[in-house]
Amino acid sequence: MAAINTAQYGLPADKKTPFGASDSSDMEPQFDDEVGDVRVVAAPDRDYEKQKAAEGEAHFHRLGWKRLTIVLIVTAVALGSLSLPGAFATLGMVAGVILSVGIGLVAMYASYVVGQMKLKYPHISHYTDAGRMMFGKVGYEIISVMFVLQLVFTIGSHVLTGAIMFGNLTNDGACTIVFTVVSAILLFVVAIPPSFSEMAILGYIDFASIIAAISITIISTGVRAGELPGGVSSVAWSAWPKEGLSLAEAFIAISNIVFAYSFALCQFSFMDEMHTPTHYNKAILTLGVFEIFLYTMTGALVYSFVGPDVRSPALLSAGPMVSKVAFGIAIPVIFISGSINTTVVARYIHGRMYKNSVVRYVNTPKGWATWIALDAAITLLAWVIASAIPFFSDLLAICSSLFVSGFTFYFPAIMWFMFIREGGFFERKNLILTAANALSFIVGVIVLGVGTYASIWDIIHRYQVGAVSDPFSCAPIA
Repeated sequence: MAAINTAQYGLPADKKTPFGASDSSDMEPQFDDEVGDVRVVAAPDRDYEKQKAAEGEAHFHRLGWKRLTIVLIVTAVALGSLSLPGAFATLGMVAGVILSVGIGLVAMYASYVVGQMKLKYPHISHYTDAGRMMFGKVGYEIISVMFVLQLVFTIGSHVLTGAIMFGNLTNDGACTIVFTVVSAILLFVVAIPPSFSEMAILGYIDFASIIAAISITIISTGVRAGELPGGVSSVAWSAWPKEGLSLAEAFIAISNIVFAYSFALCQFSFMDEMHTPTHYNKAILTLGVFEIFLYTMTGALVYSFVGPDVRSPALLSAGPMVSKVAFGIAIPVIFISGSINTTVVARYIHGRMYKNSVVRYVNTPKGWATWIALDAAITLLAWVIASAIPFFSDLLAICSSLFVSGFTFYFPAIMWFMFIREGGFFERKNLILTAANALSFIVGVIVLGVGTYASIWDIIHRYQVGAVSDPFSCAPIA
């Protein structure tokens, strides 16, 4: 078959296109007839392909650093941030603050390294492409599975969080399965826009929702503490870990802090849409400082106001009426944050399916049809997994220990050692960087090993105490 002219699509041959195609010559034209063994493209179809490719390139390169910051915040900061007071209650105020700040700084640096990798190798569209560079084709496929599983499980966690929210607002007025179905439908609908710049617009609503829900929780728990006999000073919080704390219990609490900073997973995907990728460091710095401040203040203040009996998420400790108000305000957090995970995994799968076709731009009838069908399939899979597995939260913790430990910590360190480092490990200019990346690698390995152990221990413990629910249960989610 005759070679196809790359210029016919209106794109330079070395232009990186979204969804993983390396250049415009990968695009697959629509053929009307054949002459011998040479297939001829009709002019109207060629013009249509060229137009849609140009539109797609423009549409998927509109993300600036401010919108990138919002998308990263929306992805990283959800109601999970309100699990941190519970982690502080387990670890104590001193260890809680040190770990919240320390892990945040390591995660922020590792995310900066991910951005350096994207700038140096612009062809990377998703984390899976970096996996191919680190470990070859086998590594690409393994990291693809890790990437998809982690995102699908995260979507599932938002399905269950939505069910908890609906149950709280209605005083468990319906079967939990009904609430999970409603949650899944809302996640599906919000994930329909395929561009992250469009999702960022919803992200502003999500951001306001996050701040309002957390502020209400802090203020209301503070007011309740002030009404106690003896006031806030009578709350029995401790600077030190609780008595009889086991390694597994401690690391489950630490995991809540670690996974609150797991935003690097989607960073390659987001940066692939930036019109000026070199501005990514502004977004990472803004996000990192914001997260460290928010998480540390939320964990410390709510724990100091409620004490060791703080619930998770912490807004359940704000009182029956106030918790309903906070959950109502947090509705955008649950569904916009969750749907961005759907968009990321759908973009990866859709781009891989249609790597050599203009369909990947989602601006043709076939593009929209396949996109919506894939969105629905991913959401349905997440709903089934979350509803069918009775120890889903622990399974999510296992997957996070196995996968997030790499995506957030030790994979970026490997990237620096393999591809970004210039000169020897112990050259003067590299001493601090070598130490920083070694620390990131060590943190990731510890989370991988001890976090997986702690999650498995918790599953066994929950079975022993009879705390495991039935699949597709109507019972309220604890």
